[in-house]
Amino acid sequence: MPINLLNDRDVMLNREIGLIQFYRRILSNALNKSIPLLERLSYLCIVSRNCDELFEVRIARLLKWNREEPNKILPDGLTAAEALLLAQSEIVKLHNEIYNTYHNCIIPDLNKEEVYILEINQWNKAVQQWAYSYFINDLKPVLTPIGIDPAHPFPRVPNKNLHFAVELDGKDQFGRDSNIAIVEAPRILPRVIKLPEKIAEGKNSFILLQDIIKLHVDEFFYGLTVRGCYPFRVTRAADIFLRANAKNIRFELTQELQNRKYAQCSRLELDISGGTPNATLTQTLLSQFNLTTTDLYLANGPVNLSRLLDIVGMVNRPKLKYVPFTPGMPAELFRQPDIFKAMDKGDILIHTPYQSFDPVVELTKRAATDPDILAIKMTVYRTGVDSELAQNLIKAARAGKQVVASVELFARFDEEANVEIAKALEEAGAHVVYGVMGYKVHAKMLLVVRKYGKDLRQYVHLGTGNYHQITARAYSDFGILSTRAELTRDIDNIFAQITGIGRAGMLNIIYQAPFTLHDMIMKSIDTEIDNALNGKKALIQAKMNSLLEPQVIRALYRASGAGVKIRLIVRGSCALRPKIPGISDNIEVRSVVGRFLEHHRIFYFYCDGEENTYLSSADWMRRNFFSRVETCVPIIDKKIKKRIIQEGLTLYWQDNVESWVMQPDGTYRRRLTRGQKISAQFKLMEKLGIIG
Repeated sequence: MPINLLNDRDVMLNREIGLIQFYRRILSNALNKSIPLLERLSYLCIVSRNCDELFEVRIARLLKWNREEPNKILPDGLTAAEALLLAQSEIVKLHNEIYNTYHNCIIPDLNKEEVYILEINQWNKAVQQWAYSYFINDLKPVLTPIGIDPAHPFPRVPNKNLHFAVELDGKDQFGRDSNIAIVEAPRILPRVIKLPEKIAEGKNSFILLQDIIKLHVDEFFYGLTVRGCYPFRVTRAADIFLRANAKNIRFELTQELQNRKYAQCSRLELDISGGTPNATLTQTLLSQFNLTTTDLYLANGPVNLSRLLDIVGMVNRPKLKYVPFTPGMPAELFRQPDIFKAMDKGDILIHTPYQSFDPVVELTKRAATDPDILAIKMTVYRTGVDSELAQNLIKAARAGKQVVASVELFARFDEEANVEIAKALEEAGAHVVYGVMGYKVHAKMLLVVRKYGKDLRQYVHLGTGNYHQITARAYSDFGILSTRAELTRDIDNIFAQITGIGRAGMLNIIYQAPFTLHDMIMKSIDTEIDNALNGKKALIQAKMNSLLEPQVIRALYRASGAGVKIRLIVRGSCALRPKIPGISDNIEVRSVVGRFLEHHRIFYFYCDGEENTYLSSADWMRRNFFSRVETCVPIIDKKIKKRIIQEGLTLYWQDNVESWVMQPDGTYRRRLTRGQKISAQFKLMEKLGIIG
């Protein structure tokens, strides 16, 4: 069938399908026997957690649109109703693949290593006795059964909380006849319990909370017959909506966070590993949550596999985990440990997790203790209330320094933590703002103002990743430390935009969303097109998490048609279709899925030998270009530019171990290994850190 460049359905891929394809690439690592076994279990848990988020955000949104405006046209040309059906059909396949991997691959391999997740039929007498004692002493006093009858309405079921639907026969001592009861397992209870060494005979043996409750649930229903007990949970929409005229964003957000626990449902998961419930019970649950049979996912095992991640931390078997890795320190900070003196000498590049995030923490620490520091300004997107970074800001405020924090309250799934950070900062005397109404502040910016003799000097950090010490050990990101006047003035101006009202000064070198970033990308693509048409070398390289913005995708198609060579490394969802004859012949798309989560945003345009290279907080998505405050900084230092091109683009393009090649239909194939094996992540670990 001929491709029509003007038809979205022909040239744009569906976002949800792109995410599901990404989850499949992660799931493939759970099947990869060259990866340590407990890490494979981790990958399985990650896929399960990612599916939760898919239902909380993307599927919940499609369901809403399908109810309210099913003919709404999405960027890929599909209607909301069509996109929902397409996504649901693929999710069912993925759901089955996840449980098949668990039962047929992970469990047998764990057993070979004498790590056991025991099902009820595998419990010996000692385990049965221990489990009963645990239930009576540790669980039963905490659990509350609720029989469903006119005096006991169906209980409110929070998002993703483990519950049990119990089928009953008979009458209780009050003469009440109830066929259904619900038992909730509070979140505070562990989902995985490690058996005592004596009971486990020295082996790593685990049993699941849901199995203990399921086996002993009849203890709650004396005189009645329990016909079946079925663990279940519901997933609810995670989007939060505030009134446009909200007076106090933090207060209203706090209220909405409570409401979100009971938002519209998008999925019902039901464990049928112990048997299938009758149709009446299933329909009762679906009706209660306003769902249909299409939204029902029958699980042949635990309804929340992601909680099995606890096992990785409870098993002390180094050979079943990745070899330990210690991040290195930038050479500039080896030669000069004083971070301010090192930055005074020139720009410094930090490549996490291969290099330590400590220098960024040190900047905030010095802000709290150095008497020469007058002010610190920082964006808080995902940080964590207990993080050293947040605590250093609080200490700086208490020490009388001017502390300005732009706290993004709408960082999805981190809203509650950010509310707590904002409260703590305000109580310490910091000036806290919540970004710009209608725009998420997603830029990663840190500015320190320090006395330098009679003058003031500004020190900045700009990054592609969040100010989060834990994820900095697992996410691949670049960060720049600099004192360049043109850069520090730009950051100061952007902070003024966020905290004040009115126009701030023009920026010198930074491109910013929602104002200049999209235009710069489009013009840079056009420049490559002009150079290609004039017979010059033309090359575009980019690395990001998602590529979805239609105007940029069409511009890349035009560039391909003009002869521009385009290399894209997109970790997750990519709506562009590579290698379509006559449309995208010159475009290749790859995805790297390995030990660390790829998170860089790097943009490269050959520009007739200038090799314009940028680091950004933004993906090529509509929201990042037009609905967020983002930064994109050109790399001026030639040595740093060379490193970014080599470490962030060239090496990843050479990867033939953890690299996947995108096909025109949106599927992916693992890149074939020919000759020497090259893992970009392992090479960077060798080069920049210490393995072992």
